[in-house]
Amino acid sequence: MIDFSNTLQHGWRRLLSPLAAFLVLLCTAGAAMASPGAHGPNGEHLDGPAQAVTGASSAPRMEAKSEAFELVGYLRDDEFSMLVNRFETNEPVLDAKVEVETGALKAPARFHSDLGDYAVDDAAFLKALKAPGTHAVVVTIIAGAESDLLDGTLQTAGATAGSGAHAHDDGHGHGIPVAAWLAIALAAIGGLIYALSRWPARKVAAQNGGAR
Repeated sequence: MIDFSNTLQHGWRRLLSPLAAFLVLLCTAGAAMASPGAHGPNGEHLDGPAQAVTGASSAPRMEAKSEAFELVGYLRDDEFSMLVNRFETNEPVLDAKVEVETGALKAPARFHSDLGDYAVDDAAFLKALKAPGTHAVVVTIIAGAESDLLDGTLQTAGATAGSGAHAHDDGHGHGIPVAAWLAIALAAIGGLIYALSRWPARKVAAQNGGAR
């Protein structure tokens, strides 16, 4: 007599094992793409500052670099946020003194230790950046004994609707990264594979118990 339970179990194993391997590959690839240090043929950085900010993809973006530092900035509804790294190593620059200037306006950028970014929330400064057009932005960075000026341009088409508010400890959510969803899916598949592997043992135990 054909044991359909074993056939079904082996079929699920053959299906789930490649799927689990594929999810592991996706997680590894995602980590590699998120890691800092990618360079072009002339030594230029391809990935910008190492950290990523949730909801940044749709926001107006600015990049700037010097021999010492590099940064990427995002214009959001409630702030102009910047991530700053050392250019040679991609090491995050934390707790530095940062000041941003555009036109006749100048404002300090407050450091957020939770995300490692610097942000300007001055209302007049944000209003100027949100005006449609191309804005020249100068960022002054003082980190210990090092200091530098970084020049960049920010292109805006008006209001930053859809750019999203920055995620800090003020109640805004961070969202769940793709890697977290992949890890959850991988854990679920692992649990299913384990449950299926225990199925024959439980079946034999039940049969032996019934035989008594």
